[in-house]
Amino acid sequence: MRIDRIEVFVFRAPTPAPVATSFGTMRDRPAVFVRLTERDGQRGWGEIFANWPAAGAEHRARLLAEDISALILGRAFRRPSDLWRDLTAQTRIRALQCGEPGPFAHVLAGVDTAVHDIAARMAGLSLARLLNPGASGDVRVYASGIAIARADAEIASARARGITRFKVKVGFDMAGDLTRLAALSNGLAPGESLFTDANQAWDLPQAQTFMTGAADLGIGWLEEPVAADRPASDWQSLAGHADIPLAAGENISGDAEFGTAIAAGALQFVQPDVAKWGGVGGCYRVARHALKAGLTYCPHFLGGGIGLVASAHLLAAAGGDGLLELDVNANPLRDAFFDGDPAQGGIWRLSPLPGLGIDALPGAIMPFQTLALDLS
Repeated sequence: MRIDRIEVFVFRAPTPAPVATSFGTMRDRPAVFVRLTERDGQRGWGEIFANWPAAGAEHRARLLAEDISALILGRAFRRPSDLWRDLTAQTRIRALQCGEPGPFAHVLAGVDTAVHDIAARMAGLSLARLLNPGASGDVRVYASGIAIARADAEIASARARGITRFKVKVGFDMAGDLTRLAALSNGLAPGESLFTDANQAWDLPQAQTFMTGAADLGIGWLEEPVAADRPASDWQSLAGHADIPLAAGENISGDAEFGTAIAAGALQFVQPDVAKWGGVGGCYRVARHALKAGLTYCPHFLGGGIGLVASAHLLAAAGGDGLLELDVNANPLRDAFFDGDPAQGGIWRLSPLPGLGIDALPGAIMPFQTLALDLS
């Protein structure tokens, strides 16, 4: 392969209600989509993480255009994974110099997804089947991003779509969260599951307090109860504190770091994000490692339509009992990519078209475009 053109598109869509987490609030929905063109004209799409900080979308687009694109354009490589590996090595000192390893990793993740999309299209295969010829065409979903204050209505709405697994955001008010969770747990129908996501809200004693209070509620997992960079001993202490499975991965970056987290034995659910680190190649390596260790791979994703589709293909390729994360909050930068409900009945059905099955950005999102850059 050789990449001869890079296009970057930035969007910001208003949201009817702010999306609140324990660490901050999103007041619009950003997205950064990247399209690469190979020298023979084949194109591929990727998505770059842009949710945080508030000005992150434009920053990452500029970072790709003005700092990284010169390392990509005209460069020949044999396999998709080769480009990500080489770019990671070449930009390490740049990221260290400015203290921004995250944004560099985000940009390279989007580039890697686009290159894998090209490779799958050139092979005439869906991305899932490029990774694993025996990949399933369907994956199960769970509803995420559920605000605990509005959980009754949001769970009812997800239930009406046939979804039976629901993840509620906690970490706001300990006593209030536990009271509401108890009521939600009591209201579950047979076969339904309730998960929780604290978004790194607590220190170790606080997380233990929550786990004690929630121990009898049948919680399917507790996601990021403490900061992702806490030592393994903290996570191991939590794993032994109560019978609630632990989940993490969206804020882990690096093959070695994922290896350490998996080896620590505290996690039961491993959740890398295709737009934050590693792209398709890195996340697929982590998924295979997690499954080999007897853990469950559940890709994290909270963004636009391209990253969500890539996450679905990754999950289908990896197999296992994992679930695809489906944010319930309104987001035209995601929803406009699909005709109707892509997860009706709680099942996501992958397109059999080559690559990601996305040829062009939907016209409905163009009013939200804030920046477009074309490099060749």
